[in-house]
Amino acid sequence: MQTSARKKIKGTTASLNRFGPGAQALFHVLLGLFALLCIIPFVFVIIISFTSEESIRQIGYSFHPLSWSTQAYTYTFQLGDQLWRSYANSFLITIIGTVLSVLMCFLYAYPLFRKDYGYRNFFNFLSFFTMIFGGGLVPTFVICKSVLGLSDNYAALIVPMLFSPFNIIIMRTFFQTSVPTELIEAATIDGSGEYGTLFRIVFPIVTPGIATVALLVALGYWNEWFLSLLYINKNMNIIPLQYLLMRMQRNADFLAKNSGMIGADASRAATQLPSQTLKMALVVFIVVPIACAYPFFQRYVVSGLTIGSVKG
Repeated sequence: MQTSARKKIKGTTASLNRFGPGAQALFHVLLGLFALLCIIPFVFVIIISFTSEESIRQIGYSFHPLSWSTQAYTYTFQLGDQLWRSYANSFLITIIGTVLSVLMCFLYAYPLFRKDYGYRNFFNFLSFFTMIFGGGLVPTFVICKSVLGLSDNYAALIVPMLFSPFNIIIMRTFFQTSVPTELIEAATIDGSGEYGTLFRIVFPIVTPGIATVALLVALGYWNEWFLSLLYINKNMNIIPLQYLLMRMQRNADFLAKNSGMIGADASRAATQLPSQTLKMALVVFIVVPIACAYPFFQRYVVSGLTIGSVKG
């Protein structure tokens, strides 16, 4: 009697969590339309980057321009070796910065998760306090450049972004929702040391959280250009791609706005600069590497964002 009742309850529960074919088809259509809405802006940016300046002057931005042009990309590729050097710098800074930042976040968040750590409240408060109150730009600049010597080197583009209280809170939450304290106690009873427990038992469990934080950190390093503006003054061989493209866009805008104040030949050349399409071409240069890297993180990010929402 009890067995049949359990089967009935189990079947009822399963049917409540399952949608019919019509509802599933509707959800697929809605999600497909939402995905299309997310893709259309980027496709539009690519189309504008291949649009001629004359077409933009006449009809503005359009999916069907009057004429096509690769002038924006030709103008960008005129940078030559500096463009590819800056691309390599961005990849180098992003990879090294992401690895070091995630490692620091992982090692800092783990003691905050352990209830047997006596100073966890103090370090929790210390990391949270820095999210609300900061020293400001001028003290940070003085400490980084005068005290730490972060000037005209790769460390100036990596070290200031290593510590992120927000990422530490995210990682601590992953520890709390996915790592049972009983598992750590069992490992300790079996003779496992702290580092052995951390890297052989805890690390595989929180891999989705690490991938999620790594993606956030990598996006921050990849899009960062302000540190180059602050700390890179002489050694332009180490500037990242974003700062190079920002300088190029700024120079093009300056020439376009002040074409009447320069010579006739320079003014004629300035009017031919792809000022509008260049902005979109620069977006393509910056977004494509991240868009290509995201599918490798997607599986971990999805599982990381949903961890703790359903308990088995």
